[in-house]
Amino acid sequence: MPRTLATPLQPRKTPQQARSGATVDAILEAAIQVLLAEGSTLTTTRVAARAGVSVGTLYQYFPNKGSLLQTVLQHHMDGVADAVQTACESMHGQPVRRMSEALIAAFVQAKFRHLDASVALYRISDDVQGKQIALRMHTRVIAAIAAMLSTASDASFPTPELVAETLLHAMAGLSRGVLESSQGLAAKTRMQTELTRLADAYLGSCTAAGI
Repeated sequence: MPRTLATPLQPRKTPQQARSGATVDAILEAAIQVLLAEGSTLTTTRVAARAGVSVGTLYQYFPNKGSLLQTVLQHHMDGVADAVQTACESMHGQPVRRMSEALIAAFVQAKFRHLDASVALYRISDDVQGKQIALRMHTRVIAAIAAMLSTASDASFPTPELVAETLLHAMAGLSRGVLESSQGLAAKTRMQTELTRLADAYLGSCTAAGI
């Protein structure tokens, strides 16, 4: 079960102006850089210094270290979900094979875009309610995949949500295993190739079985 934290993790306020947005972006980027350098021992003081802002400014947006790291993780996972959703929407009405290729390519590219950050965030995810954040991301991605599959030009999926959920869990499990290993970028092409094969085989079997 996720850890129950004694202090609130939600950001204090959402930036409304361009300057505020730029400040928050700088803080989030600095948090990743300090996390990569120091791991979970990072402090808000070090992050503020790296971002070029005062600790008081950081606390205007993030009440504590947990809130900051949770927002960094949320931002990262939103980026993956956005990439997959965009790819799925672009493939509406296409054959299943093209759908799976585009889906896997978008997923792998998003996961490897900031490889070091992805690995570091996996390591601290359990401390910042990462399971809840991942669940929200998965809900978005499953909906996008299911909507795409429902429009396939050469196949029919009576239960697209179930197919999408199964496929996503396979993708997420393999990617996490690869990212947490020492293979790094060398595994990117191989992972994309193997995930595409997996997706093609699974979607083909679902079509044949009428799932």
